[in-house]
Amino acid sequence: MVLERTSVGLDVHARSVVAGVLDAATGELWSRRLPPATEAVLSWVGSLPGPVAVAYEAGPTGFGLARALQMAGVRCVVVAPSKLERPPGDRVKTDRRDAERLARLLHIGELPAVRVPTVAEEAARDLVRAREDARADLMRARHRLSKLLLRQGLVFEGAAWTQAHQRWLGTQAQQLTQPGLKVAFDEAEGAVLAVQARRDRLDAAIGELAATSTWAPLVGRLGCLRGIGVLTSFGLAAEIGDWRRFTGASIGAYLGLVPTEQSSGTQQVKGSITKTGNSHARRLLVEAAWHHRKPYRPSRELRARHDRQPAAVRERADAGNRRLHQRWSRLDDRAKRSTISVVAVARELAGWCWSLAVMDA
Repeated sequence: MVLERTSVGLDVHARSVVAGVLDAATGELWSRRLPPATEAVLSWVGSLPGPVAVAYEAGPTGFGLARALQMAGVRCVVVAPSKLERPPGDRVKTDRRDAERLARLLHIGELPAVRVPTVAEEAARDLVRAREDARADLMRARHRLSKLLLRQGLVFEGAAWTQAHQRWLGTQAQQLTQPGLKVAFDEAEGAVLAVQARRDRLDAAIGELAATSTWAPLVGRLGCLRGIGVLTSFGLAAEIGDWRRFTGASIGAYLGLVPTEQSSGTQQVKGSITKTGNSHARRLLVEAAWHHRKPYRPSRELRARHDRQPAAVRERADAGNRRLHQRWSRLDDRAKRSTISVVAVARELAGWCWSLAVMDA
């Protein structure tokens, strides 16, 4: 149970804020509609009987309000919406009821909080997610172009989106005689080139930011593991933030890489992974885990990344790379499906990333 006299739950939207207030001294529960401006919310919270604690759900409005409240000396809890339980019989949902419910849960200390990132961390996260959006947009644009050609019976025999494939695409415009079809092809190809250029600009920006003093030590240590280059290591660093709030065992659960479980009494039933937490970081780890299936033979680039790190980091990363390949081999010997094996390896890879991230090297 918290010690503040006044507990405030906020239901925050872009154009309105509804507050639910619980006064522990009087037991009174009431609500108020506020303007969405941060200054107005701060002024109103300052007029309440103190000390005051505030809670609101994480969402598209970001963490600016939480930082402003904390700078004003007000304890603020940002809540994970996916972890808020709702009674099955509660069929009425309004902003006022949501705000008052947050106030009651805050008063008894039953709110699952998320970590509020710093301004620099949130900016890095936005850059990483912009790159993730560009990757998805590029995949969709390429699919549209390739399927347009497929409908005309034009199929490239070889690896797609290589330099040879690009040259082949340049010759296909001459075979499209219908005016409408030629325009559609030009637009589809232009979309691919535009998104590809956007992705390359974001890659360059990430590379520059990853080389700064703030991120370079962590990015360098994570890069000693196979399958984790600058983009992946910077993405993990930006998405996870403070690694020290986890352990090697708990970080897999945070990223949704542990199995679901429905157990009661003597019966224990486990299912697919939970897929909770940060989906981007989970995808990065799963993609990196595929690299550990092949025997561990350090490439020239990996050896170069190792050489830039202290001996303790190199030793731990080398042990991790060997261990992860052994894990793959044992799963293959048991004839496990590769899609199941890669998740198991990704879960263990998350632990090795954590061990390197928290090293004082």
